[in-house]
Amino acid sequence: MDNAAISVEGLTKSFQDQEVLKGVDFKVQGGEIFALLGSNGSGKTTIVNILSTLMKQDGGVVGICGFDLQHQPDHVRQSISLTGQFAAIDGILTGRENLMMIAKLRGVSNPAQVTENLLAKFSLSDAASRRADKYSGGMKRRLDIAMSLIGSPAVIFLDEPTTGLDPEARMEVWDTIKELAEGGTTILLTTQYLEEAEQLADRIGILHGGKIIKTGTLNELREMFPPAKAEYIEKQPTLEEIFLAIVGKKEEM
Repeated sequence: MDNAAISVEGLTKSFQDQEVLKGVDFKVQGGEIFALLGSNGSGKTTIVNILSTLMKQDGGVVGICGFDLQHQPDHVRQSISLTGQFAAIDGILTGRENLMMIAKLRGVSNPAQVTENLLAKFSLSDAASRRADKYSGGMKRRLDIAMSLIGSPAVIFLDEPTTGLDPEARMEVWDTIKELAEGGTTILLTTQYLEEAEQLADRIGILHGGKIIKTGTLNELREMFPPAKAEYIEKQPTLEEIFLAIVGKKEEM
């Protein structure tokens, strides 16, 4: 398999008569944050569901951490973790109890120590004995991501992790994601917030019309535009301007 942490070639998926993915290709290197951008219904969540073994693809080859998704799904599951659009925590349990439950289910050694370490890492120690349904939005998200880290997965899928959060909570989650990547975790992030991709992503993929129509760093995508006009200040194009221009150009072809 490819040396990339995530390798996707020719990925296709249809639902009844609707072809959602029409040959998606991209790679994510180890320790990289890769942001997948696309409008509602573009297939971002479908890609995440396929890569996390929750849904079968119709065609294509996917490699995750050196394992073939179709033929070695159990090995893939042992290498990944998924945080969906909504926090998958039990509100009746405390933060500590949520982490302990997942640690025991995953069979990690010394679950109590793992739990305390994660509570400290995500600044939740002071709230560890409170019911999770009393947490703020940002705290719930941090707890959700902490739970996804149990077992030290090499790859984490974050499907629109800051949907519905206020700006302060969103920044808390951003800081957490940056720390994970700095620690060597590979992250595939889907988002509708273009500022989020600007802040976090090492590379960006733009999903449109069932395919990845452009990938690159933010600077590489900016190079597609004419040089910035110098007036009082030099204005670089925002990722929002780049995204709309790329999608618009594609529609005109």
